[in-house]
Amino acid sequence: MEFLYADWLGTPAWFWLVFLGLVATLTAFDLGVLHKEDKEMGIGESLKLSAFYIGIALLFGGWIWFERGAELGMQYYTGFFIEKALSIDNVFVISLIFTYFAIPPKYQYRALLWGIMAVIVLRGLMIAGGAALVSQAYWVLYIFAAFLIFTGIKMFFAGDEPMDVAKNPVVRWISTHMRVTPRLHDQHFFVKVTDEKTGKLVTAATPLFLALVVINLADLVFAVDSVPAIFAITTDTFIVYTSNIMAILGLRALYFALAAMVHRFHYLKYALAAVLVFIGSKIFVADFVMGGDKFPPVLSLGVTAGLIAAGIFYSLWKTRGEPEPEWPAEDSPAMVQKHIDDLADNKAG
Repeated sequence: MEFLYADWLGTPAWFWLVFLGLVATLTAFDLGVLHKEDKEMGIGESLKLSAFYIGIALLFGGWIWFERGAELGMQYYTGFFIEKALSIDNVFVISLIFTYFAIPPKYQYRALLWGIMAVIVLRGLMIAGGAALVSQAYWVLYIFAAFLIFTGIKMFFAGDEPMDVAKNPVVRWISTHMRVTPRLHDQHFFVKVTDEKTGKLVTAATPLFLALVVINLADLVFAVDSVPAIFAITTDTFIVYTSNIMAILGLRALYFALAAMVHRFHYLKYALAAVLVFIGSKIFVADFVMGGDKFPPVLSLGVTAGLIAAGIFYSLWKTRGEPEPEWPAEDSPAMVQKHIDDLADNKAG
C-alpha cells in the first residue's frame, strides 16, 4: 500500500496506475471488441467512437479536478483542447501518407492503433526529458515560450505546401537497406518472400510498415510544438502526459471523419497560430509583467477554447459548399507499385 502513495514524478503512483489502466482497457476494448476484424470505418461510426473517447477524456479531467483541485483540472482541459486541435493537422498529414502508400481504409485503423502505441512511448520519453530540464533549469521554459511564439508567427504566414513523402530520408533509407514488397499483404507489416538470388525465404517490409514509420516520424515533428505548449501551461508531469495521451487516443477514431472533410478546416491553422503565440506570451507576461504571479488558469482555458472554437466555426462557414478534393484511389495496386518503383530507382541512383 505504501507503494501506491509513493511520489512518482510529483504525483502519487496510484494516479499513474489508474491512468495506465484506463489506456490499456480502452485499447484492448477498441482492438479486441470493436475492431477484431479489419474493416473500413464509416463517418457515422467514426463520429460516435470519437464522441465516446472525448467523453472519457472529459470525465478523466473531471476526476483530476475532483481529486487534485480546480487549477490542475483547468490545466488538464487546456492541454487537452490544444493537443486535440493540433491533431487536426496530424489528420491531414496522415491522410497524405496513407494516400501516397495506397493503404486501403480497412487497414488504416490498425496501422493508426500501432502508431498511437508508439506515440504513447515516444511522447512519454519527450515529456520526461522536458520535465527533467525544467526541474533543473526554470529558464528552459523561456526557450519553450520563445519557440512557441516563433512557431505561431511562422505558422500564420506559412503557405499550404503539402508534405512530399517521396523525399522523406527515412523512407529512402528503409528502401535502400531493407527489402520492401511491391504489394500490400493484408494488415501485415512484415512478410516472408523468396529471395530472387538465393531462392531462400527472407523477411521483407510491406508498404504498410513504411506508412507506419512515416506516421510516427510526423508525430515527432508535431510533438515539437505540442509538448512545449503544454509545458508552458503547467510543469506538472502527470497533467502534461495525460492531457497529451487522452487527446491522441481518440485520434484514430476521429481520423476517418476528419479525413473526409479536412479541407473544411483550412482556416483553423490561423487560430492554432494565435493559440501558440498566446501560450508562449503568457509565460513572459506572468513572470515579467505580473511579478511572478500565475497566469489565471480559467483565463488561459477560456482564451484557448475560444480561439480554437472560432477557428473551427469560421473554417466551416468559409468553406461551406466547397467540393471535396479528389484523391487517388487508395486501393490501387498500380499506385503502390509506382511508389515502390520510384524508391527502387532512388536506390539504384
